[in-house]
Amino acid sequence: MKDQIKGLHHVTAISGDPQENVDFFTRVMDQRLVKRTVNFDAPDTYHLYYGTQAADPGSILTFFPFADAGPGRAGPGMASAYAYALNPRAFDDWMIRWAERAIDFDGPAERFGTRVVTLRDPDGAPVEVVEQDGAPDHPGLFHGVTLWLEDIGPTRDLLVDVMGYEEAGHQTRAGEERLRLRTQGDAPFVELMRRAPDHIARPGKGTIHHVAFRASDDADQLAWRDRLLAAGMEVTPVIDRQYFNAIYFRSPGGVLFEIATDPPGFTRDESPADLGTALKLPPQYEARRAQIERILPPLKVEA
Repeated sequence: MKDQIKGLHHVTAISGDPQENVDFFTRVMDQRLVKRTVNFDAPDTYHLYYGTQAADPGSILTFFPFADAGPGRAGPGMASAYAYALNPRAFDDWMIRWAERAIDFDGPAERFGTRVVTLRDPDGAPVEVVEQDGAPDHPGLFHGVTLWLEDIGPTRDLLVDVMGYEEAGHQTRAGEERLRLRTQGDAPFVELMRRAPDHIARPGKGTIHHVAFRASDDADQLAWRDRLLAAGMEVTPVIDRQYFNAIYFRSPGGVLFEIATDPPGFTRDESPADLGTALKLPPQYEARRAQIERILPPLKVEA
C-alpha cells in the first residue's frame, strides 16, 4: 500500500481588522477561537486559530490579521477557497439561520452532485459550506480546499504520486475545470481548479497564505520530508511552531504547502475548557509580553 498523507492540518489566511474577523467566525460561522497568539515573524500582529470545540485536526483555520494590509485577490498559483462540511439534514436550517440574520450568501449551487453555498468574510474572502453525508450538523470540520492553478497536471502528480492522494471526481462546466482528490478515510478533499482569470492575482487580506497537511508525529514528518526531497521538492528544515512542528515547500503550481505534526497540540499551554481565552506567546517573546500586549488591540469574544 502506498504512503498516504493523513489529510489537512490547517489552512492559514490573511485578514484585516482582527475584531471583525473574530466576530464573523465566532458569531456567523459559530467557530470556537481555540488559540490567540502572535505571528512568529511579526509579534506585533495576532495569529488567531479557529476550530471545533475540541480543536480537532482538520478543523483549524488560522489568520494573520494585518489591519493595514491592502486587499488581495486570489488567482492561479494560490489556494482560493476552503470549505466546511455540513450534514444534508442541517443544510437548509443553516441557510435559514443566515438569511434570518441578514447574512448574505451565494447559492446554493451544485458541485460534484452536492449543494454548495458561499458566504463572504469581512475581507470578501469566500467561505464555502458543502453538503457531505456523515458530516456534523454544524459547519466545523473542513470539507476541503481549492487550489487555483494554471495547469492542474504537475500539482496532481505531486499529490497523487508522492503524497498518496487518489482521484475522486472530475468536472468541467462554465469554463471551469475541477479535479477532486481524496486521501485516507473521511479526510478533507483537495480540489484542483483551472479557470482563466480576469485579473492579476495578488496576496493581501482576503486571501489564503498556505495549506497545511497532517503528519502523525515528528518521525512521520521527517519521512515525508525525505520523500519530498527525493521527488525534487525544495523543503525547509523542521521549524518549531509551538503547537506543532512544520516543514514548508512550494507546490509545482506555486501554492505554499506545509506539513505539520498533530502533537503537541493546542492544549500544551491551556486546558480544553480554556482554549483561546488568553494571549499565549512563543517563549522567545515572553520577555516582551508587556510591550506586545500594549500594541495588540483588545479582542472580545461573545460567550
